[in-house]
Amino acid sequence: MPSLRRLRGWLLRIVFDRRASAIIGSVLVTTFALLRIVAFPWESWLTDGLNLLIGATGVALLVTAIGGRRPDWIEPRDAPSAE
Repeated sequence: MPSLRRLRGWLLRIVFDRRASAIIGSVLVTTFALLRIVAFPWESWLTDGLNLLIGATGVALLVTAIGGRRPDWIEPRDAPSAE
C-alpha cells in the first residue's frame, strides 16, 4: 500500500501546482480533441472510453488551475452574514 500513498501524493502535488496542472490539463484536452476529430483505424470502444477519461481528467485539471485551491475551513467570523 505504500506505493498507492506515493501515487496519491504525487498526484496531489501536480494538482495543487497551478502551472503543472494547467500544462498537463492542456495536453490532455488537446489529445482528447485530436482523438475525437481524427478517425484512426485502430480505434475501438475501449479507446473511445479511455479518450473520454483523458478528456475529463484534462478538464478537471484546467478547472483546478484556473480556480485555484479553496481553503479547507472558513472561520465563522469571516463568513458572510445571513442578515
